[in-house]
Amino acid sequence: MSVLEKIRNKTGLLVGIIGLALVLFVLQSALSSGSTLFGTNERSIGTIAGSDIGAQEFGQKVNETVAMYQKGGQQVDDQTKQMIIDQTWNQLINEKVIKEEYKNLGITVSEEELTDLMLVHPHTYVMQQFTDRQTGKVNPQFAKPDGTLDINKLNTLVQQMQPEQEKSWAALEEQVKEIRTNEKYNALIKKGLYVTTSQAKLDYAAQTRSMNVKFVMKRFNAVADSTMKVSDEEIQKYYNEHQYMFKNEETSRKMEYLVWDAVASEGDIQNIKKDLSLIAESFKKTTTAAEDSALMQAENEESRIDIASVKKGQISPEIDSSVYTAPNGTVYGPYQENNTVKVTKLIGSNSILDSAKVRHILLAYAGSGASQDVKRSKDQAKKLADSLLLVLKKENKKFADFVKTYSDDGGKKEQPGKTEWMGKDGNYGWLNDNSGFVESFKTFGLTGKKGDLAVVESNFGFHIMEVLDVSKGQQKKYSLATITRKIEPSDETRRTYFAQASEFAGKNTSKELFTKAAEDQKLNKRIADNIHEGERSISGLDNPKEMVRWAYEAAIGDVNKEPFTFGNRYVVATLTDIKSKGTATLEQVKDDVTLKVKTEKKAEQFIKEISDKMSGVKSVNDLAQKMGVQAERSENLLFSSYSVTGVGREDAFCGIASVLKPNTLSKPTKGQAGVFVVEVESVKETPVKDYKDTKKSSAISLSSRVDYEVTEALKAMANIEDHKAKYDF
Repeated sequence: MSVLEKIRNKTGLLVGIIGLALVLFVLQSALSSGSTLFGTNERSIGTIAGSDIGAQEFGQKVNETVAMYQKGGQQVDDQTKQMIIDQTWNQLINEKVIKEEYKNLGITVSEEELTDLMLVHPHTYVMQQFTDRQTGKVNPQFAKPDGTLDINKLNTLVQQMQPEQEKSWAALEEQVKEIRTNEKYNALIKKGLYVTTSQAKLDYAAQTRSMNVKFVMKRFNAVADSTMKVSDEEIQKYYNEHQYMFKNEETSRKMEYLVWDAVASEGDIQNIKKDLSLIAESFKKTTTAAEDSALMQAENEESRIDIASVKKGQISPEIDSSVYTAPNGTVYGPYQENNTVKVTKLIGSNSILDSAKVRHILLAYAGSGASQDVKRSKDQAKKLADSLLLVLKKENKKFADFVKTYSDDGGKKEQPGKTEWMGKDGNYGWLNDNSGFVESFKTFGLTGKKGDLAVVESNFGFHIMEVLDVSKGQQKKYSLATITRKIEPSDETRRTYFAQASEFAGKNTSKELFTKAAEDQKLNKRIADNIHEGERSISGLDNPKEMVRWAYEAAIGDVNKEPFTFGNRYVVATLTDIKSKGTATLEQVKDDVTLKVKTEKKAEQFIKEISDKMSGVKSVNDLAQKMGVQAERSENLLFSSYSVTGVGREDAFCGIASVLKPNTLSKPTKGQAGVFVVEVESVKETPVKDYKDTKKSSAISLSSRVDYEVTEALKAMANIEDHKAKYDF
């Protein structure tokens, strides 16, 4: 064989090896990315009606919505992001479950019907888009003289729409189409509901037939559970016969956990006071309002300017009473108040009126606290307020008209059946220092004089305010500027507590070790039960996502290796149980089953005991005397009451009492709280000739449940699996 042939043969082998390596590389890449050679099989975040929902697809939908929010100028914080994630998931359920149901039933909205709902006989949802939410009236540019929506103006708008407006209109059409389809579906179900006369009679009796009853009850808590002995066979038998009682609707986890709270040491507090002592010296040196504000912005959390105007009884007792006579500029502190250390400066005092009568016109702007519907900018609101003020100073009689035309205050809205109400024509009557208005609003009224008219700013916008009248009495108020520090542990203190939690987690790596160490160290063990995959709260722990995620990856008995951090809290947990969807195992519910078996044995014992004493007894009073107990009463008991006076919820009791003849005794019967014997003393009934009204009210009650319960039933049948909490979007 020539050298060239050898090289060729070896090259062929080499190419084969390289080819195999490439295949392995591709496979590894495919597996790590969730893909296959024959298509994508990306990570699934759950299933809806048998359809896998891919993480990439879902994340893309979430990101598109986030981008839309941000484009509209809305900040997307963690809470808003979670709301968007939930909305996106619900939209998928709507598409894959609800809309599919409509499709299968052939429920549609034709183009002709949609046109009618949009432009001829506008749907309520369309009407809402052209209605002022504060006043409840159609926007003037689309209203007829009588205030109703002008269809011609609406059609003109649609004909003259720009491309961006057309997109919004198309989106509105889709929403109306969806709403109308849902209305048809629900109407179809509601029309299939019918209340018979017999049912109406039962409903009427349940709500109106009242009974006065006497009873005796031997309560289960009269005998300690520890005295009741039950066998494994009895427990197994009860579980086998009552498995329907132990079904888990969702998969859940159970954890036991310990919390190390990092608490500020005395040294930490003294260090905070030292820092504020230096700030107090700086506060003494500032001489202008601007300097005071700058110092507060620099030293307070969130750059807060904390200036309070308070009366004598409202000043912290930690501040010396000399504040009432001290000169402006006096600084108090550092002083400790609750969980904070503060430095306070007296910046002024003034006399205010006991009360004043005011009215106003509110000019809000986009982003102010008045209304989300206002589109004008802050500068536009200020300019409009200043312009209106100039007019009012010359023609004050126009004030009420300007309120109707310009004010964004919902208080101006007419109150049905009333000729006078707070807020009418902008008039809010008499206010005092305790009134629930924003501070600048109150201050203008209580420091002004009759006839004063000015523009006042608040977080709601700009108010054109007028003082209509003032009281004679006055009181003194003190302006106090405060710089505050929360008492929190230092980084060193936090590290100490984190180290304690870490040491515990490192040494106690199993449930058994965890439990023993907690008992030996007398640590307060907490329990988190029925924790679902998307759980957003665990008692005392904010945003426990990482802890819940760990619980769904861990095995029973595992202990987290590194403490979970929740602010100043450090948590070590052990997973104690995994409950799968469906019927719980006997082991999981054994304590509950054992308790129920013991209750059953008590009931059997009580029933026999009471039955033996009922021989020759003709009334509850006689039976009570034989049993050595006091007879009890419940008056005006209804079948629909569910609850019995002095006992609580007792369905069996109410049911038996409703069918007993007066002055007869029931058999001893097991209830929820104990074994009872009941006697009906008297019955009050209010017969009617027909049951039309009851049939109508019962039908309305049934119909009211359709919108929610049918949707929930469809979702239940769709076997939805939700695992999106495992991922970060």
